[in-house]
Amino acid sequence: MTTDELRESLLMKPTNGYTSLTAEQRTEMEGYSKRYMAFMDACKTEREATAWAVREAEKLGFKPFVSGMEVKPGDKIYYNNRDKSIALAVIGTEPLSKGANICAAHVDSPRLDIKPNPLYEDAEIAYFKTHYYGGIKKYQWTTVPLALHGVVYRKDGTVVTITIGEDDSDPVLMVSDLLIHLAADQMRKTAAEVIAGEQLNVILGTEPIEGEGADLVKLNIMKLLNEKYGLVEADFQSAELTVVPAGRCREVGLDRSLISSYGHDDRVCAYAELEALFTISQPAKTAVCILADKEEIGSVGISGMQSHYFEHFMGGLCDAQGVKLEDCFAASFCLSADVSNAFDPNFPETCDRRNNSQLNYGISICKYTGSRGKGGASDASAEAMGHVRTTLNNAGVLWQIATLGKVDQGGGGTVAAYMADRNIVTVDAGVPVLSMHAPLELVSKLDCYETMLACKAIYLA
Repeated sequence: MTTDELRESLLMKPTNGYTSLTAEQRTEMEGYSKRYMAFMDACKTEREATAWAVREAEKLGFKPFVSGMEVKPGDKIYYNNRDKSIALAVIGTEPLSKGANICAAHVDSPRLDIKPNPLYEDAEIAYFKTHYYGGIKKYQWTTVPLALHGVVYRKDGTVVTITIGEDDSDPVLMVSDLLIHLAADQMRKTAAEVIAGEQLNVILGTEPIEGEGADLVKLNIMKLLNEKYGLVEADFQSAELTVVPAGRCREVGLDRSLISSYGHDDRVCAYAELEALFTISQPAKTAVCILADKEEIGSVGISGMQSHYFEHFMGGLCDAQGVKLEDCFAASFCLSADVSNAFDPNFPETCDRRNNSQLNYGISICKYTGSRGKGGASDASAEAMGHVRTTLNNAGVLWQIATLGKVDQGGGGTVAAYMADRNIVTVDAGVPVLSMHAPLELVSKLDCYETMLACKAIYLA
């Protein structure tokens, strides 16, 4: 064989996905991107994403899970876990003893959470105290428009939903920063110290209410909240309020090939799983979609992937078929759908370019995550990687290999380890992201589209 023939038969030739994209696929990709952007505009918290999933699932005939219910092939069932996470299933023609095909993502994102006693006044400015949630660069959250989302359990036992800062007529909130003219000492600090966590105080207003006494600006803010939402200050102690970047998804680039949004990590994979599941009518193996909470802080708590709500849901389905849950898990496969870092030529020193995902090359498949010496990784086997490789190739899905940066640079984790702990074969995969965990992140339309196709291929494998 000639050198060219050997190169053709033996070596890989990764290519930008746009070189093989047909006109029909481009049309499908653009339609998918518009639907995804609408989802992101509507869903900036795990509560909002869960509620959206319930609404859309019920339109398509999904029924709420009830312990002891009968299930048959083609049934569509969802389990709303306390409005914070959700699992959905389309029952397959094969019994659950042969396992399920699972895609698992998370719908929480880094943000600023309001503290239990948040409202105060200083120098006649009213603020909310916050506690940041997940891994953030704190300085990125100053001087950007912010919105308030969440729910409050009021003293009378009713729950009120609050969204301020998303409508064009709404005011936005903001965290201030020090002017450059007086920042000599600040600029000598490390990036981790430039803004302290206790400085992420959200400005609410500056106008005092008429009258005498202290904290007249604070009192005015509380009056406004009482008039609109019926709140008193003590209600914050039973509230779940978060501060997130305000504004809508936008197309980025003169070619409109990228999407900018808060929370691509990991709602970009969550939406891909959902849309893929919604297109399936009667798979061979039961197809299961998981949208989990609390991944950004370790998948803990009653709505995180370490809790037993997933066993409760899957156990009920198995009981209906007379199948042991352990047997189902042992025969199942899970695609842990979470984002990877796209190669950024502005910061090439952080990545092993031969093993890093990049924009427009399709869904990234990650054998292991973790940090440094693979700490916290599930580390998929050759057989598991082979299953994904064959499944995606047979479905014509564009994919690439990914690792999270250079070995000694850092790292991160996903829900994969907790799925593997259940004796479920698990592989990480997801959309490459630029500026991950920043208030606004960037993804490629093509990679988003290919991730949805990959989820569908896994469900039908």
